[in-house]
Amino acid sequence: KSQKRKEYGAESHTVKTIIKESIGILLLASFISLSGGLALEQIKPLLVSIIPLIVLLPALNGMIGSFGTVISSRFSAMLFEGKIKKNWQQNEELNKLLIQIIIISIIIALISGIVSLLFSWNFQHYPYSFSNTMKIMLIPVIDTVILVIILFLVSIYAGLYYFRKNEDPNNFLIPITTSIADFGNMIILAFLIIWLF
Repeated sequence: KSQKRKEYGAESHTVKTIIKESIGILLLASFISLSGGLALEQIKPLLVSIIPLIVLLPALNGMIGSFGTVISSRFSAMLFEGKIKKNWQQNEELNKLLIQIIIISIIIALISGIVSLLFSWNFQHYPYSFSNTMKIMLIPVIDTVILVIILFLVSIYAGLYYFRKNEDPNNFLIPITTSIADFGNMIILAFLIIWLF
């Protein structure tokens, strides 16, 4: 039996409801995203010395944020279609989505790493050592895989929570996952840079 959401009833005020429900989440998301910059500030001298990572940062932010939006939207749709049961871990469509996004994220991360290296080589006019090149290629792959898994878990648990409260998960999940993507990307990048360099 499908639940009737207040956004879609005969007496609904769609825009007002979405704004009212989303404003708090958006403010929280903005705070989370801003606070992520503190992690990068701590390693600013090291980060600035590695040009490919500066090129990678906005690309990874955009890419992982987009994955968060895709995961949130697809999971919300699956909830409304009644495809998610108690044992969501055994849902074949959900597992397939996770595998597809992980594979796509690895491919795009590798392409981003190559492009950032080519750009920095052209900018600095000297190649990085083989060891540093491998590290620079590894960083976006580790970063994206970890964040995709985190975004999946957040989307599932938060989506189930809001759906059971008779709310539309779409009003909450996208701001939450995109802010976690921004914040998490900065934190994980900072950790990986310190660890590998």
